[in-house]
Amino acid sequence: MPRLADLDDDAWDDEDDEDATAPCPRCHKEIYEDAERCPYCGAWVSREDARPARRPWWFIAGVIACFAIFYSWIFGI
Repeated sequence: MPRLADLDDDAWDDEDDEDATAPCPRCHKEIYEDAERCPYCGAWVSREDARPARRPWWFIAGVIACFAIFYSWIFGI
């Protein structure tokens, strides 16, 4: 008679594949893993489908400051 420890772990995972859920990256409600968009908030679930994220304001301000310092160094202002 096989013991419980001798059974393959994949046999237990087959039941969970049908109802596999994951939290939405935006609203954190449980949605199906196969969903492309969250039915609650409408956010894209996969990064390939999502619109590109904007850069933070401090990153843009830092780039502008670096260009200003470089410009003043080159032209001696």
